[in-house]
Amino acid sequence: MLQNNSSGADKSEKSEKSIDKKYLDYIWLPVLAVIVLLVFLVTRTGDKDFSEKYQGQDLSGASIGRTNTYTRYLERYGNQPFGAEDLTLDIFSWTAAEGVTVLDNFQGESKVLHTAEESFVEYTVNCEKPGLYNIYFEYFPLESRGINIERSLKINGETPFLGADRLVFQRVWGNAAGSFRIDNQGNEIRPAQIEIPRWEGAWFKDSLGYIVEPYLFYFNAGNNTVRLEGINEPVAIRSLSIKAPIPAKSYRERLANFNAAGYKNSRTNFVSKIQGEAAVRRSDPSLYPIYDRSSGATEPPSVARIKLNMIGGESWRVAGQWIEWEFEVPEDGMYRFSVKGRQNYNRGFVSNRSVMIDGEIPCKELAAVPFRYNNKWNLVTFRDKEGDMLFPLGRGSHSFRLQAALGDLGEILNVMEESVYRLNSIYRKILVLTGTEPDIYRDYRVDTVYPEVITAMALESKILYKLVDDLTAYAGERSAQAAAALTLARQLELFVSRPDKIPRILANFKANISTLGDSLLALAQSRLDVDYIVVSAAGTTLPRRSENFFVGASHEIRSFFASFFVDYNNLGDVYRKGSDVVEVWMLAGRDQSTILKSMVDDTFTPNTGIRVNVKLVAADAVMPAVVAGTGPDMAITVPQADPVNYAVRKAALDVSKLPGFAEIEKQFDSSVFIPFRYAGGVYGLPETQYFHVMFYRKDIFEELGIDIPNTWDDLINILPIIQKSNMNVGIPSVAANVQANIDFSNFLAHLYQRHGSLYNHDGSRTLLDGETAIEAFDVYTKFFTHYKTPTVYDFVNRFRTGEMPLAFADYTNFNTLEVFAPEIRGLWGFARMPGLKQKDGSIDRSVPTGTLATMIFSNAKHPDAAWEFLKWWVSADTQLRFGRELESVMGAAARYPTANFDAFTRLSWGSEQMAVLREQRSWTVGTPEVPGGYYVSRHITNAVRRILNEGEDTRETLLDYSITINDELLKKRKEFGLE
Repeated sequence: MLQNNSSGADKSEKSEKSIDKKYLDYIWLPVLAVIVLLVFLVTRTGDKDFSEKYQGQDLSGASIGRTNTYTRYLERYGNQPFGAEDLTLDIFSWTAAEGVTVLDNFQGESKVLHTAEESFVEYTVNCEKPGLYNIYFEYFPLESRGINIERSLKINGETPFLGADRLVFQRVWGNAAGSFRIDNQGNEIRPAQIEIPRWEGAWFKDSLGYIVEPYLFYFNAGNNTVRLEGINEPVAIRSLSIKAPIPAKSYRERLANFNAAGYKNSRTNFVSKIQGEAAVRRSDPSLYPIYDRSSGATEPPSVARIKLNMIGGESWRVAGQWIEWEFEVPEDGMYRFSVKGRQNYNRGFVSNRSVMIDGEIPCKELAAVPFRYNNKWNLVTFRDKEGDMLFPLGRGSHSFRLQAALGDLGEILNVMEESVYRLNSIYRKILVLTGTEPDIYRDYRVDTVYPEVITAMALESKILYKLVDDLTAYAGERSAQAAAALTLARQLELFVSRPDKIPRILANFKANISTLGDSLLALAQSRLDVDYIVVSAAGTTLPRRSENFFVGASHEIRSFFASFFVDYNNLGDVYRKGSDVVEVWMLAGRDQSTILKSMVDDTFTPNTGIRVNVKLVAADAVMPAVVAGTGPDMAITVPQADPVNYAVRKAALDVSKLPGFAEIEKQFDSSVFIPFRYAGGVYGLPETQYFHVMFYRKDIFEELGIDIPNTWDDLINILPIIQKSNMNVGIPSVAANVQANIDFSNFLAHLYQRHGSLYNHDGSRTLLDGETAIEAFDVYTKFFTHYKTPTVYDFVNRFRTGEMPLAFADYTNFNTLEVFAPEIRGLWGFARMPGLKQKDGSIDRSVPTGTLATMIFSNAKHPDAAWEFLKWWVSADTQLRFGRELESVMGAAARYPTANFDAFTRLSWGSEQMAVLREQRSWTVGTPEVPGGYYVSRHITNAVRRILNEGEDTRETLLDYSITINDELLKKRKEFGLE
């Protein structure tokens, strides 16, 4: 009975649970429906347009911001008519010139104009009626440093607008003959890129690509002067034409006026496939063939070995970059074009490409062909609403060019760039009143003090709301970049209604401006992969894309198994360790290692017969391997302290005793050898050289009415003017919490400019307790204690916003700013470091220098062969090629700071920057490395922090730490058996 009752109770309980479950199901269904509806409504609300915010408003922003932009120029002259006919300009009939010569019989031309890098040529042009014109330029790049040609234009004595002051004309690059090869692991080696100059034609247009059409220039009725000034690189000119603008025609408009009778295809099944990696010319050496192992549909596919099977990628992102292919057709006829491309870089946006056939864009539809986001390859055939576009081609050879373009996005980015500039101006103006850290409990009455700022914020908010709508309409969805603009628009709207909130969230406002600037940079990058191009007759069946689930799964499975057998650390030709193989370990990145190994395999080994293995390793792997006797013959890109650290342990080879050292030494500044000298020997050779220069904002210096400081006293004199506007100066300090950011180079600059030194002649004790060092240390620390310059700061962002219009930093930051801060192009520069005035009236501008080293270990199995490799590696030609190829792979931000002087002068620096760098480089002073030297940097850091944080006396603090340092130096010398 008990069991039966228990069973009945169980059944009853189960029945109740079943009813509860059904009841819950009924409850959850409507709840789930409500949640889905809410999510849908929120999403719809989030994606609404903001047209009511700006409709009927004047968004030109003419009252604020820059007045010298192309947009403002068109506002002044846009109502003028287009010129009716081309204006006559004979390039040999100049009215004034300098650095200009005439060349006879040059590159197929009977007569051309040669203009030097520092040159100008001026013409008088007669115009019957005032109007707008385009300017076209035919040029031949001349051999020089290999950077883009730059010229500035003045019309009637004035630069028309920002952009005309820096017109960029590209060079032509291609694969070096015979440079395609396969290493002994079966990997295809990237071909070397060389310049293959030829006559090129280009319109004067925006180098950033924001303005898609060629610039329009206004000419008065009567005589006008046209002046072309050299900025970078010499160039030969065949023609300079002032042309009446011709509106682009659509495909159907061109077809209506074309007689197709002579272009009937008899071979209706003609199909020609041109592999992307078979491109013959390119505008940039970084646009070389690359490999793709991510997709089985890439032609040809590869899972284990490197096959150069596509082109483009990360490097093909800047508007104006182009790649060109050549192809042949068998007969006169009408042909269509298809491109197998992949844009899997920027979700929600398209990568546009202008299409040129035989050097011309045939119709306006091909001015910006969109490639939409997709993780898979797409075969894009050029077509309009009525079907495929067919283009007439004569029998024989033709060219096909794809050029990165921004299309409709360009206008949006132009608005965004100007907005970022204006917002930074607003931020700096508020900064004058509130400072960088405003008192949140104080009412600064920003609306009363700066009513024009509130007006500007109201207008900028409307501009940003429209920008959000334009970006959303372009992308088809609310992107992260649009969200950044929306955040700022709402914040500005809040500031207008509640000005009292401005000081409280000023730091957040600055961060939001930086985010918008980063969005501008991200949107301007238009990446694209190209697998192949198809040229076909009308009606021909196009090749199918073989990318489906089975192809993808097969590719991934084979890739997985291949990963167990492929060694990714050994690069290029790999040899078994033997009597004639030099083992080289590199401590840099994979790109650098790949470039080096490629150069070794195609140049060094064929010329010397010495075989080399290059291995990519982590820095902390070298010492244990050397101690264990399993290390390499030599290591490159090692920190500058390592050669002496190994030398005191008898583990490094003295290269000064090897043949040819004296000739090698002449190729470098003497300062870079100082860290490698020890006990009468030299234990390494320099690869790179780093030193500081002075970065400054030209626009802010002009606003403040101050000049670039020539001495430290000059800097002290202008500091109050800068700080009065709540801006500041960036002086490197040791206050950073991150060890990598600690920098006391400015103290060393003060020390060296007073002809002081860190150590005595043999490095046995520090001289920080001397009067010269104490004076230098006192001057250095007073910039932080007395003049209140910041001790921790983000140089790039503060310089970009204008919050820090003057800063001292390594010269390699120039390329970072060039690439990542396009909104301040032309508004900044760098100059020599301030110096100390000497008794004879001269100025000493000495600065410390740093370097990366290359060294041979004392237990090297092949020291003679390693020395031959080392001499080749640091030679001018090798360093120049390595620097150029590194920049071509990683972009201008990775410009190589080679220590070889001849190679340095031939790298891609502009003439203005090179003049500054050459002079500042001549002032560099090397800092010796000694046993126990790490104690010096450690305790200089401690001394500075005690003075900054605890306010202690500079003299006593430095004297105390000098005793501690000298004790450690003595201890280390005893440890290594030194005197």
